[in-house]
Amino acid sequence: MGFYMNIALFPPLLGLIGMIAALVVYMLVMRYPDGEDKVKKIGDQIHAGALAFMKTEYKYLTVFIVVLVILSQIFLGTETAIAVVVGAACSSLAGFIGMYAATKANVRTATAAQQDGAAAALSVSFYGGSVMGLCVASLGLIGLGGLYYFYAANSFSPVHALEGFGMGASVVALFSRVGGGIFTKSADVGADLVGKIEVGIPEDDPRNPGVIADNVGDNVGDVAGMGSDIFESYCGSMIATIAIAYTIQSADSANLMMLPLALASIGLIASIMGIFIVKLASAKEPASATLLAPAIFIVMAYFLIQSMGNIPMAILWCGMWCCRRSIDRPYH
Repeated sequence: MGFYMNIALFPPLLGLIGMIAALVVYMLVMRYPDGEDKVKKIGDQIHAGALAFMKTEYKYLTVFIVVLVILSQIFLGTETAIAVVVGAACSSLAGFIGMYAATKANVRTATAAQQDGAAAALSVSFYGGSVMGLCVASLGLIGLGGLYYFYAANSFSPVHALEGFGMGASVVALFSRVGGGIFTKSADVGADLVGKIEVGIPEDDPRNPGVIADNVGDNVGDVAGMGSDIFESYCGSMIATIAIAYTIQSADSANLMMLPLALASIGLIASIMGIFIVKLASAKEPASATLLAPAIFIVMAYFLIQSMGNIPMAILWCGMWCCRRSIDRPYH
């Protein structure tokens, strides 16, 4: 049991390493110029508007989370209530950090495209998006991995409380996705009706405040909201797999419960390696270099599954199928 508990510490520790990697990538983004005075001014307005929206949204979301935590405490127990808080906090943080980095990267991507061409713009946009991806994966391992260590690794009895983590993450995803989407669509329609039709300002002209608001909504809905949505799906799939493994009464039940977190951990390692491989290959074939991360993951997953006892290799084939589908349809 002691060895098993030590192994269970690896996911949250790797999550911390992933957050450090996200900080390094963010610093790489900030090294690029953010444009001339007018471009910088517009970028700063969008950045400030997105921060103001997120702060207001999270203020109202906190009230809902408090009610949910109280109900969870009453009907499901303290462990579940704690998991709800941790899930909501990690999801909110992943969305906020990703949106913060994206609003800084957007203006730098446009400037890089104007000054240095498509290759430089691809590098900046890739690093900006990588911050969100690393935060989603890392905070999922820190939050869910930490709860797993204290709940499941020490005692299998409260493992059902991990479902509260998914509940908290789902609430944040719902608010961020729907709230940001409503805001951006309202601003878009308002900018078109008032700006183009009534005043005659061209579409997407920065002199129209509605255009700025539309860009704010795009960031809070499609970046922060999408980040929280992906976080919920990412952690929810691990929670479901852990719950199914818990119901299997066998000698390998502990390993099966640990496997989702272990695979997510090596997936984070492969992603970090892939990001820096893309940086090294940015002058040649950066798009092709992104395919190395799934290949690295598959190799690492093979040796991981081999080392975890009598776990069927069919799990690896499923992972390879998911990698192929992700490459074919990256948006999904």
